[in-house]
Amino acid sequence: MISDLLSRSKSTLSFEVFPPKKEDEFQTVFQILDSLAALSPDFISCTYGAGGSKAGKTVEIASYIQHKLNIDAIAHITCVGFKHSDLEQNCARLEEENIRHVLALRGDRPTWMSDEQFQNREFSYASDMVRYLKEHTSLLIAGACYPEKHYEAQTAEQDLANLKKKVDAGVSFLITQLFFDNDIFYRFRERLKQMDITVPVCAGIMPITSSRQLGTSVTLSGSSIPKKLSDIIARYGDDKDDMRKAGIDFAIRQILDLQEHGVDGIHLYTMNRPQTTAEIAAAIR
Repeated sequence: MISDLLSRSKSTLSFEVFPPKKEDEFQTVFQILDSLAALSPDFISCTYGAGGSKAGKTVEIASYIQHKLNIDAIAHITCVGFKHSDLEQNCARLEEENIRHVLALRGDRPTWMSDEQFQNREFSYASDMVRYLKEHTSLLIAGACYPEKHYEAQTAEQDLANLKKKVDAGVSFLITQLFFDNDIFYRFRERLKQMDITVPVCAGIMPITSSRQLGTSVTLSGSSIPKKLSDIIARYGDDKDDMRKAGIDFAIRQILDLQEHGVDGIHLYTMNRPQTTAEIAAAIR
């Protein structure tokens, strides 16, 4: 089990992949996974779209990771568009495929969901889904956390209180939203101790290899950009190759510092780029 791996003294290394948006590109994800498996990660997680639009693909990919690659798989589940019956059906399929681990997320509001539907959703928060999963399944549950506060939380204290509810409901380990300033993570880790949140925490790291990432993944995450990284983007942002090298180097230095400070695990947001992931993995081991 992944929680057993995380309880050891050595920091783990894991990856996140996502199902391609286009059906004709779907088979490429298995080639990507083969390349990532050669890096011997401790586990691999797979995302899916808001409201479960990629739920079937997530199960298929997770099954490939678990059974073809013999690597522990985590299937993401977002509950914002789910009814209880939808969740039961999805979990039944996961258990049929002997996929034991899930990452329980509320997820972003789907574009098709009206205000009334959103206000009356059956699972208001991820903690509600975690509680339901613990009562109705044998799945092992991971949760998300936000070193810089979830963008909807009014205060960091409120966000930590919500995280405490989620952990108390049955989350066995946490994976952070991406961040670029390790001091923020270290302060967050101290606040977790003060809240008596003692489950392992994997640090979510995304290498910034192009300036346009600031307008997509980073902006949506709400993560702040430290001066060191903004200087790199200002200097190399117009040069594709140099930006890639500088972004990978920044991620490597960030991870090495985290490892020196005893992080439980590193979870790389690979963006389905195995070569970049391979370069980072080689440098941090």
